[in-house]
Amino acid sequence: MKPPPFRYHAPRTLEEALDVLAADPSAKVLAGGQSLVPLLNMRLAAPSALVDINRVAGLDVLRVRDDGVRVGALARHARVERSAEAGAVQPLLRLALRHVAHPVIRNRGTVVGSLAHADPAAELPAVLALVGGTVEVASAAGRRTVRADAFFRGPLEPALEPGDLAVSAFFPALPPRTGAAFAETSRRHGDYALAGAAATVALDRDLRVTSARAAYLGVAATPLVLDLTGAAGPAGDWAAASAHVLERVEPEADIHASADYRRHLTGVLTARVLRAAAAGALRDLRKAEGC
Repeated sequence: MKPPPFRYHAPRTLEEALDVLAADPSAKVLAGGQSLVPLLNMRLAAPSALVDINRVAGLDVLRVRDDGVRVGALARHARVERSAEAGAVQPLLRLALRHVAHPVIRNRGTVVGSLAHADPAAELPAVLALVGGTVEVASAAGRRTVRADAFFRGPLEPALEPGDLAVSAFFPALPPRTGAAFAETSRRHGDYALAGAAATVALDRDLRVTSARAAYLGVAATPLVLDLTGAAGPAGDWAAASAHVLERVEPEADIHASADYRRHLTGVLTARVLRAAAAGALRDLRKAEGC
């Protein structure tokens, strides 16, 4: 199929892009296009214009600091996935990006574009929500920073108004003595996940669990984040944590999986990622102590 007709703009500065978006509230931003172009071709979206930001300088930033990773609107999945520096500061980026579609898609698709698409079955929204990240949004009226828990309003519904452009996302660093893990289940490699989970677990010097948190994709209208510290207890009872999760998730059925199967997957993945994250925290603790 072919997309509906639209006007095409190729601004070379951020200011020009924002002016075009402000003048045309029905315009859509084109970055990687891995989500938008299929929607256009299936005529599920019919914007009046496309604003191609690929020529805008300064939007391809990948800035890694001790406090976290800043990813610009044109930073491709593959670049972030392959960054050893980004993976060291926030391992969930690399762990999750390995599950995003296929290498060809990751070579073109963008991290911020995935967040702005706000698909509840996508990996990166769950990661941003779990780590308490933010999205920087620009418009002709100025800039604002939106927290992850406010950015995802519903399925395919980000907190972006007409004229807005998501220019970057910030993923805070993983705290000391904390491990991270990511897992998902899909019908075929590269498909959207039937269910997925990301987790972080923190230990104290006596190897007691001080924090256990998980975020889920594919089981709610937006990324679902649960604090499992109390359910797991200081000893890390991952079976109890999984049972706690099963009481709180209410996935919906579709043509790919029943609600009961998605709930079952959520429990299995919870135990898996919590166990793996705890093992990572233990390795970090022993490394810090020179063991």
